[in-house]
Amino acid sequence: MRLKGKVAVITGGAQGFGYGIAVRFVQEGCGVMLVDVNGAAAEHAVAQLQAVAQAAGAPPVVAQQADVSKAEDWDELVSAALVAFGRIDIVVNNAGVSHKNQPMLEVDETEFDRVYATNVKSIYLSAKYVVPVFRSQHGGCFVQIASTAGVRPRPGLTWYNGSKGAVIVTSKSMAVELAKDKIRVNCINPVAGETPLLATFMGEDTPEKRALFTASIPLGRLSTPRDIANAALFLASDEAEFITGACLEVDGGRCV
Repeated sequence: MRLKGKVAVITGGAQGFGYGIAVRFVQEGCGVMLVDVNGAAAEHAVAQLQAVAQAAGAPPVVAQQADVSKAEDWDELVSAALVAFGRIDIVVNNAGVSHKNQPMLEVDETEFDRVYATNVKSIYLSAKYVVPVFRSQHGGCFVQIASTAGVRPRPGLTWYNGSKGAVIVTSKSMAVELAKDKIRVNCINPVAGETPLLATFMGEDTPEKRALFTASIPLGRLSTPRDIANAALFLASDEAEFITGACLEVDGGRCV
């Protein structure tokens, strides 16, 4: 039970990587608040997780509807987590969106703003509302789900690539600034995986497009939620207590 006694807030937790991380954390005894902009989806995911929590001896999982680009939602979810669990030890900033794969000048300003609000502003807001809690507890950790897009960009995803690059650099800077408070900040850079964003990354989900994406990954497959969850588990656990400011590529060799 590598996370027994710990509490995690996981954003974008109703599906994809976020849900996979929630399952893995609960299996390891963690108390989890599962946050998603889709409240009904969050409730459905939590209902599925309760049996896992019971089997693991973990606290009941809590659902929270929130838009991570809004300050008032962060204020509310942090307060709710403290009421439900009494503490927060881990924040997994997983929520993210992309524009469709297309020439950069065809992405309109509204879509650009949405990508940066969800992918980058959410990191700022998580720090604003969670760092004071971590400081009061004399420690904590952030696990940011960035992307190989921020390290080895794919054409057609320029503004998404930039947003993930911002997550990576911001996280490294947070790690240095917050180290004195025993707050760790690390990133995971997944390669494209079996999540709802896959079709957006490819422009269209066809066997031909999938073959092209898979061909760019030396280990010969897309990532899975379990792959990302195992990496997040390590970075959130005490086994990684001396690791901060790291970016772990979970990419089958894509960025080599």
